[in-house]
Amino acid sequence: MVAAPAVSTQTDWFALADQALAGEIISRAASHRLLSAPDPELLEQLAAAYRVRRHYWGNRVRLHFLLNAQSGLCPEDCHYCSQSKISTADIEKYPFLAQEKILAAAERAYTLKAGTFCLVISGRSPSERVFEQVLETVHEVKARYPMKLCACLGLLNDDQTRRLAEAGVDRVNHNLNTSEAHHSDICTTHTFKDRMATLKAVQSAGITTCSGGIFGMGESHDDIIDMALTLRQLNVTSVPLNFLIPIPGTPFEGRQQLTPTQCLRILCLFRLLLPSQEIRIAGGREVQLRQLQPLGLYAANSIFIGDYLTTPGQAARADFEMIRDAGFVLEGQMGEK
Repeated sequence: MVAAPAVSTQTDWFALADQALAGEIISRAASHRLLSAPDPELLEQLAAAYRVRRHYWGNRVRLHFLLNAQSGLCPEDCHYCSQSKISTADIEKYPFLAQEKILAAAERAYTLKAGTFCLVISGRSPSERVFEQVLETVHEVKARYPMKLCACLGLLNDDQTRRLAEAGVDRVNHNLNTSEAHHSDICTTHTFKDRMATLKAVQSAGITTCSGGIFGMGESHDDIIDMALTLRQLNVTSVPLNFLIPIPGTPFEGRQQLTPTQCLRILCLFRLLLPSQEIRIAGGREVQLRQLQPLGLYAANSIFIGDYLTTPGQAARADFEMIRDAGFVLEGQMGEK
């Protein structure tokens, strides 16, 4: 008597890709299976994510360049951040940079083929004086360099987002960082609803929204899935995914919870739940993905080139080589193919 074949419990990852391409939301159960799948299934997960990525983005990679235009001196208590009031990290602290320094950074971004120049300031919300300086700087950068400009300025209201739109800001970044349920474990000086209100103000002003999160902060799989679904509900256009750098002097300095394969599964999940969005591998990719960084491009279609807020990135030349060697090509600086 011939024994019946063993029943496979392996998920059909390509069926999930077909669901994503059909506009369907993959189930929470399938999302959990993806995040907890064994490593031997990772290549199939990446192949499924790439099917979706290729449909919307081909083999193109977008580059973003980030400038920390105002560092430290922040009254918030975000536990992951070296610039917060509770951090003792040894970082450079300075007020809003002189315009010529910002323009020099914009020139470097353009030289490095970045399509988006990301202007970031520390703090809860910009003072009127700093906000006026931001508006003036936006005008100058936009007049000189054919790049998109993204501003990350903290909590914003309707009047501020309207003025940013009038100044020519293409995109505003304000990360949700985690799920609503987990938010109070990483920050107590503002709420998840405060962050949601800023994103809605950005959208009301007609500015493209950029919002993502940070992983490795003690979140559960449900927290990861909830954040992705919230971003989908908000129809956020650009999604930067950061992996915690446990910076000495911050409350999270001792956390080392991620492996490269866990990071890759998170990228796959976000590609399947947010199929058409720009998914960016952001801070921490060098630290947490390590030698598996190129595999991240099979799910994500964008990276930061250069340094991050208070931590260095790898050399731009290494990024160009990684993109080329993995068989991808740079997208044009204004988004053209």
